Amino acid sequence: MVSLDEAVIARLESGGHKFEILIDPEAAQEFRESGEIDWDDALATEGVWSDSTKGDRASDDAMQETFGTLVLEAVCTAILERGDIQLTAAQRKELVERRHKQLVAHIAASAMNPQTGTPHPPQRIENALAEAKFMVDPLESLERQVERAVKALRPLLPISFEKMRVAVRIPAQHVGRCYGEMKALATITKEEYQPDGSWIAVLELAAGAHGDLLDRLGSLTHGTAEVKQL
Repeated sequence: MVSLDEAVIARLESGGHKFEILIDPEAAQEFRESGEIDWDDALATEGVWSDSTKGDRASDDAMQETFGTLVLEAVCTAILERGDIQLTAAQRKELVERRHKQLVAHIAASAMNPQTGTPHPPQRIENALAEAKFMVDPLESLERQVERAVKALRPLLPISFEKMRVAVRIPAQHVGRCYGEMKALATITKEEYQPDGSWIAVLELAAGAHGDLLDRLGSLTHGTAEVKQL
């Protein structure tokens, strides 16, 4: 259970009633992102309040009228889904910084410059977001935020989420240790073993994963793998 000092208020007003719960801001963010939450860890106090500052509990009649249930998890879920989360300035700053890093990392890993077929470096994305005056919402889902960010970036950067295609050839003695790595980093669209035991394949992957692919193959095969962008 989160401490009261770390908790924030999630509040919903409906039908003349006010409902509040005290919740871990990180758990609330995760819920907005994935729909998943561990209520035992997320809530600072059990129960629903009409005014948590005064210590006034929400009445059963008001909850039944508004939510159609008195089950705590169902009521808390509705409050998080439909209500507002009251973050302190420090909490908002911390969550915004974390979400900003996630946003930049996601775009850098998934997008590319269609003019060159190469990924945009994270710093270039950060600079463009700053130029676009993009505002990060710490409680908006990452998926929706990426959509907004890309729309803001398009006037400033050539950007595409199309996949890259590369051909690889791995010597026979390294195929075993490389195959799993290739499946983790890319989709194998074609593959074939050669008479000498070497493995050739066509891979489809996000532009941002290209550097990881080169690094892993270089390390695992001691520089003997061949990679060619198609």
